[in-house]
Amino acid sequence: MDKVIAKKRFSKKAIIMLVGGIAIFGLVAYGYSLSLTKTYRADPDKVTVSKVEYGDFEDVVLLNASVVPLTSVIVSSSEGGVVEQIFTENGATVQKGTPLLKISNPNAMLGYTSSETGITEQINQLRKLRLDLEQNQRVLNQDMLDIENNLRTATRQYRLDSQLYAKKVITQMELAKSSQDFSYYQGKKKILRQAIDQENQSRKLQLAQIDQSVQRMNESLEIIRKNIENMTIKAPVSGKLSSYDPVVGKSYGSNEMIGKIDVMQGYKLQAGVDEYYINRVKEGQTAQCEFNGKSYQMTVRKVIPEVTAGQFQVELTFAGVTPEGLRRGLSLQLKLTLSDNSKSLLLAQGQFFQTTGGAWVFVVSDGKARKRNIRIGRKNYLYYEVLDGLQKNESVITSSYDQFTQYDVVELTN
Repeated sequence: MDKVIAKKRFSKKAIIMLVGGIAIFGLVAYGYSLSLTKTYRADPDKVTVSKVEYGDFEDVVLLNASVVPLTSVIVSSSEGGVVEQIFTENGATVQKGTPLLKISNPNAMLGYTSSETGITEQINQLRKLRLDLEQNQRVLNQDMLDIENNLRTATRQYRLDSQLYAKKVITQMELAKSSQDFSYYQGKKKILRQAIDQENQSRKLQLAQIDQSVQRMNESLEIIRKNIENMTIKAPVSGKLSSYDPVVGKSYGSNEMIGKIDVMQGYKLQAGVDEYYINRVKEGQTAQCEFNGKSYQMTVRKVIPEVTAGQFQVELTFAGVTPEGLRRGLSLQLKLTLSDNSKSLLLAQGQFFQTTGGAWVFVVSDGKARKRNIRIGRKNYLYYEVLDGLQKNESVITSSYDQFTQYDVVELTN
């Protein structure tokens, strides 16, 4: 009898075809995945690779500072005008009150002269009024003397007539006349006394007002004369003249800076700091600078928060002895300490930060660098502080990413 042969589930041909299909699908999938992953081939000699380290993070920033005088005083003119005469040169050492230059302003001079004349006339009028008041007081005093003299005469006559009338020597009519004169001069003296008292009160008030007005006018005259005198600009303090370049005929506006006088009482350093640190730099922080092979400690004296061209300004003073040999304009490098040292993961500074802002980096492994998100904290002049995303001894491309910022993988091939 014939045997029934069981049919195989998969034939050899079918198996070969299935394996071939899977291989083709794998190749297609791999090719598709390669098309999704953008790869850039870079020359290893043209990129910088740095290892992540673990160590002390110095929270300092390097600054380039300029030496400036501890105190500088601006020289300006209260009244604008044209330079008429120059008495000294830039860089000269001057004493307080030394004439520097003379400014000409005919319109201002005419105004000052007219005001001076007007005020002088008003002062003369007030002085005449004072003389009139004093003359009136003298007239009243003279009248009082006359009345008192007449009253004394009338009093004596009245007393005498009273005695004579008692002895029947004179008539009643003659006594009545003496009594009338006595009463008349008494009343007149009383009225004049009231008038003098009122006049005295009024005169005192008027004289006080006159004195106040004259004082104010004299003060105004003094200001006018001082403004006229200020046409010759003088050194407000003793020191060394700088930023001073007037030319005969050059025009200056009111309160415009003409120059500076550096008071020779010491020096300080002035430096621009990147705005990145604006919330971390504070008065009282310490710094260190090198000069002529010696180290000097400094203290932040003032922080000027206005940001210009991406920087704000700080002023620092020497904590101890000021080094000898400093001159205005010298440049010194200093380390500004923001906080104490701390243990952290450290990544060398590089141009990659300009592209990524520290949000991600290319991490190198087996000749390939792949994108990875990281988190960076503080930075100093050498390192960034790594807070998350990297491990010790991992390698990172720290040079510029400009050529491959749009790629996911960077192959480092020769």
